[in-house]
Amino acid sequence: MARTSGFGDSSESGTPRHPALITEAQQSIEDQHRARVKKYLTIMSFRIPALILAALAYGAFGNAWISVGIIALSIPLPWIAVLIANDRPPRSKDEPSRYDNRNTGRAIEPRTDRTIEG
Repeated sequence: MARTSGFGDSSESGTPRHPALITEAQQSIEDQHRARVKKYLTIMSFRIPALILAALAYGAFGNAWISVGIIALSIPLPWIAVLIANDRPPRSKDEPSRYDNRNTGRAIEPRTDRTIEG
């Protein structure tokens, strides 16, 4: 039986050979977690080589400032890795924006105080 275009046109749609396509489905939680762990490990994999490079630079040049500079560049890597790994997936173009410019006016109107003099 030939595949037909369109949603629900084919009786084979949803079978293992012809899975149903769900275009608006989000990535599963497990896939998101796996991608975040991969990002984290990729960024953190630069930390140990940076420390080894600092030791090699000190041995090769005899200048501690070069080694300290390399180590200083590797210090924020864990922080950066956590921030990037914990970020949400990028927004799609179809995702609605929550800002609707409601607060164009003043939130509280000014009060005119009346003073009673006695």
